[in-house]
Amino acid sequence: MSRETIVIKGAREHNLKGVDLEIPRNRLIVITGVSGSGKSSLAFDTIYAEGQRRYVESLSAYARQFLELMEKPDVDSIEGLSPAISIEQKSVSKNPRSTVGTVTEIYDYLRLLFASVGVVVCPGCEREIRSQTVQDMTDSVLSFGDGGRVVVLAPIVRGRKGEYRKEFERLRKEGFVRVRVDGEMRDLSEEIVLDRKKKHDIDVVVDRLVLKEGIRNRLAEAFELALRMAGGVAKVLDEFGREHYFSERFACPECNFSIPEVSPRLFSFNNPYGACPSCAGLGTANHFDPDLVIPDRKKSLREGAIAPWERRGSTYFFSLLDALADHYDFSLYTPFEELPKKIQDVILYGSGDEEIRFYYLEGSRKYYYYKPFEGVIPYLERRYRETESEFVREELEKYIRQVPCPECRGARLRREALHVRVGGKNIHEVTCLSVRDALSFFQNLVLSRREEQIASRVLKEIVSRLGFLKNVGLDYLTLDRPSSTLSGGEGQRIRLATQIGASLVGVMYILDEPSIGLHQRDNRKLLDTLLALRDQGNTVIVVEHDEETIRSADFIVDMGPGAGESGGEVVVAGTLDDVCACSRSLTGQYLSGKKRIEVPEKRRKGTGKHLVLRGCRGNNLKGIDVSIPLGTITCITGVSGSGKSTLLIDTLRPAVAGILHGSREKPLPFDAIEGVEEIDKVVNIDQSPIGRTPRSNPATYTGVFTHIRDLFAKLPESRARGYKPGRFSFNVKGGRCEACQGEGYLKIEMHFMPDVYVTCDVCGGSRFNRETLEVTYRGKSIADVLNMTVNQAYEFFQNIPPIEAKLRTLKEVGLGYIKLGQSATTLSGGEAQRVKLSRELSRRATGKTLYLLDEPTTGLHFDDIRKLLRVLSLLADKGNTVVVIEHNLDVIKCADYVIDLGPEGGDEGGYVVAEGTPEEVARTPGSYTGQFLRKVLPGAGQRAATGR
Repeated sequence: MSRETIVIKGAREHNLKGVDLEIPRNRLIVITGVSGSGKSSLAFDTIYAEGQRRYVESLSAYARQFLELMEKPDVDSIEGLSPAISIEQKSVSKNPRSTVGTVTEIYDYLRLLFASVGVVVCPGCEREIRSQTVQDMTDSVLSFGDGGRVVVLAPIVRGRKGEYRKEFERLRKEGFVRVRVDGEMRDLSEEIVLDRKKKHDIDVVVDRLVLKEGIRNRLAEAFELALRMAGGVAKVLDEFGREHYFSERFACPECNFSIPEVSPRLFSFNNPYGACPSCAGLGTANHFDPDLVIPDRKKSLREGAIAPWERRGSTYFFSLLDALADHYDFSLYTPFEELPKKIQDVILYGSGDEEIRFYYLEGSRKYYYYKPFEGVIPYLERRYRETESEFVREELEKYIRQVPCPECRGARLRREALHVRVGGKNIHEVTCLSVRDALSFFQNLVLSRREEQIASRVLKEIVSRLGFLKNVGLDYLTLDRPSSTLSGGEGQRIRLATQIGASLVGVMYILDEPSIGLHQRDNRKLLDTLLALRDQGNTVIVVEHDEETIRSADFIVDMGPGAGESGGEVVVAGTLDDVCACSRSLTGQYLSGKKRIEVPEKRRKGTGKHLVLRGCRGNNLKGIDVSIPLGTITCITGVSGSGKSTLLIDTLRPAVAGILHGSREKPLPFDAIEGVEEIDKVVNIDQSPIGRTPRSNPATYTGVFTHIRDLFAKLPESRARGYKPGRFSFNVKGGRCEACQGEGYLKIEMHFMPDVYVTCDVCGGSRFNRETLEVTYRGKSIADVLNMTVNQAYEFFQNIPPIEAKLRTLKEVGLGYIKLGQSATTLSGGEAQRVKLSRELSRRATGKTLYLLDEPTTGLHFDDIRKLLRVLSLLADKGNTVVVIEHNLDVIKCADYVIDLGPEGGDEGGYVVAEGTPEEVARTPGSYTGQFLRKVLPGAGQRAATGR
C-alpha cells in the first residue's frame, strides 16, 4: 500500500461508473464538476463513508451501537485512507440551547475562566466580595500595622425588624458582654429595648484586640467564632471606626447577597444549578402578542378583529363582547384602533376585580350572571396551559411570539452568576460581544500576576479559538447567537474553525463548499485556514465551485462530463494546468477563459416603478431606505453579516406577504413600504427541502405527476378495469404494493450493525402492485416513467402538452439529469431550489410577481450558473421582479441593479454602501463588492451604464 496516495478502484456509488482514481495525501484536493456529476458521491458517499466505516468497525460491538453506522460503499477497494471527518453544509443544531459559544466550546472555557478568576460584585452596594480563608482574614487584619486596636464582630442580624429579646438573652448566657446595635455599642448587662417595627443591625462583639506580635492565634480564633455565629461572614471595626467585611463564602454582609459557590456549573445555562429558574436557561418566554391576536386594528370587534375568536364558538365570544359593550358603553362596530385605550386594555387583559353582567341563552330565555371579564390574552394563556390537544396547541401557537425572559432578560443564567465579573464584564456581556470585539477584549485583558498564573492556559485557548473563527470570516457573529439561526455555510465554517482548534494530525477532512455565504473579500482567509489544516499534516478534500479555491488547490478532480446518467466519470485529475489543457473539461474551459459568462449588452430599465422600504432597523440595519426597481433583477450584496438576509428575508418578505397574502409573520422593524400595489404576489424560493419524506419527489412537487396519472387513468386498459388517477399513486391503498406500502424497500434493523434496506421482493422495488403495472403507455408502466430522467421523460411525453410544458421548465433550470421519482431527501439544497424555480416558471405569468432568492448559486458550477441566469432573465423579461442575495460575481455583474450593504459585518454593518448598476457600484470607493466587480467588468471605470 502506498503511503503517499489514496487509491480508489471501481467506485460505483450512485451514478459513478467504476471510477479508478489516485489522489495525493496531505494535500488540498478540490473535487469539482457540474451539478449531479458525482462529486458528493465520490467525496462523501465513497471516500468519507469508507474511512468512517473502517474506523467504526475497529471499535467493539458495544461501542458501535451508539455511533452512526455507515453502509459499505459500492467500491472494489480503497487504499491509503486515514480516519475521516466530514464537515458538511447543514445547520449546526436546532436545539434552542445550542449557541456559537457552546458549539465552538469557547463557552466552556469562559465558564472555567469566570470560575477561576472572576470577581464577585454585590448588586446592592457594588462592593467586591471575595471568598477568604481564616488565614487570609488574619493576614489582612495584621497588615493594619502594630499597635492598632480592632474589634471582631459577628453580624447576626442585618436589616430585619424585631425586638430580639431572646437573642440578647441567649448571648448573655453564652458569656458575651457587648453588642453593637445600629452602629452603637451596647452592654448586654443592661436591658436593650428595640422598636419592633423598625429594621435593625446587630453585631456581637466577639473580641477586642491590640495588634502586636503573637496575636495571630487569638485573632484567628475570634474569626472562627464570628464566622460560625454569623453564617460565614465577619466584620472588623478598626480604631478609626471603619468597617472591614470578611466572608468565607461569597456573601455581602451589608446587603444579604450571597453566592453559594463560584464553580463552572454556576455559569452553565444547561445545568439546573446555573440556569435561570424562570426560563430554565432558554433565555426566552412564550408570550401571546397583541399584534398577532389583533392583526388588523382597522377591523371592528363585530368584523372579527380578535383573530383567535373569529371562527371558534363565535356566538359565545360575541355574547361576552356584547356584555362588555353594554357595560362600558362602546359600539362593537367601532374599529378597534378607535376604541379608548382603557377599553382596548380591558378587552385584551381583562376587567380586574370589576364585575360585568354577562348573559347566556337557553331556548328562548336569557339568564344573567356577574363576574369579572378574564381578557382575551389571559384566556388564551389558560387554554394553552390546560389543553391536552395538539391541534389546539398548534392553533394557539400562531399567536405566540418569543420574548426575552423577564427574569434574566435573555441572559439564560441565575441572577447570582451575572454578578461575577472579569475585566468589568459578566459572562453574558462577554457572549453578547461579536467574535471581533471578544478577541480584542481578551487580548487586552489585564490580570494580576496570581490571576495570570491561574488562567493563562484558559485564556490562550479562548483567544486561539476566537482567532480561528475570525480567520474563517465569522468575526461578525456573537457568541450568544443561537445555532439554529446560522446558515449552512456559517455552520460549516464554525465546525471548520473548531477542527483547527483541535489540532489533529493525520486526518482526512472532507468539506462541502465551505465558501458558501462568504464574500470574495473573506475568501482568502478561508483558503489560508484550509492550507493551515493541510500544513498540520492532514489531507483536505473539498467539493467546491469557487474559482479562487480551485486555483489554490494542489490537486483537482473534475467530474463529468455531464450530470446524472451522463456524469459519474473523472474527466481529468491533476494540477490546474492539466485541467485547463483538457478539452473535455467544462471546468477547464471556464478556468482557461475559453468559456465565460458574458456581461449583458444592456441593463433592463424595468417598469419605471419602485418597491421602496423606509427606515429598516431590524438586527444590525441602521434605519436604511432601500428602493428596488420593479421588472428587473436586483442583487443584494455585501460582506457576511452586513444585513442582507435581515433586509430581504426578515423585513421585505414578511412585510409584502402581510399586505398581499395576510401573512401573520411579523417583519423586523421598519417605518414604511411603498409600491406594493404594483405586485400581486411574493414568492420566496429558498433551499429548504421540497419534501421531508422519501415519498416526495420532483414529479409530485412540480405537479407533473398529476398529469401523468390522469393520462394513465384515461388509457383503454384503465377504463376497462375502472382505474381512477388515485390507482397510480404509491401513497394510497389500491395501486401501491402493500408489502412495502409503496416504499419499494423494507428496512431490517440490525442493532449494532447498520440497518439493512432490502428491495421489496413482492414488487421488486417498483412500489406498485402487479395489476397496476400491467397498464402501460407506449410500452412503459407508471414505475418505468418514475424511473426516467427528466430528459428521457421530455422526449417520451413530447406530444402531451401539459406534461411537456412542466418537464421543459425542469430542463431549463438544468435538472434534466434527475429522475422524476427521485426521493426529495436525496436532492441537494441547490437542486431543491431549482425544482421550486421550475414550478414557478411553469405557472401562468402575471408579470407582477416578486421573486426572492437567497444565494441561488449554492452548489452550482460555472455552467449551471449560466443556466440559472437564463431562467432568472426569463422571469424578469415577463415583467416580474427578481431580488437575489448573492456573493457570486457572475450573478452580480449580470444584475440590472445592485444594492451593496456594509461596510463590515455585525454592528459595523447595516448601511447602504453603494447602489446602482454594477458599473456604478464598481466606481464607488469604499465598496468591497465594487473592488471585485472592477476586475470582472470590462472597462468598469469608464463604461457608462446603459438603459438608465
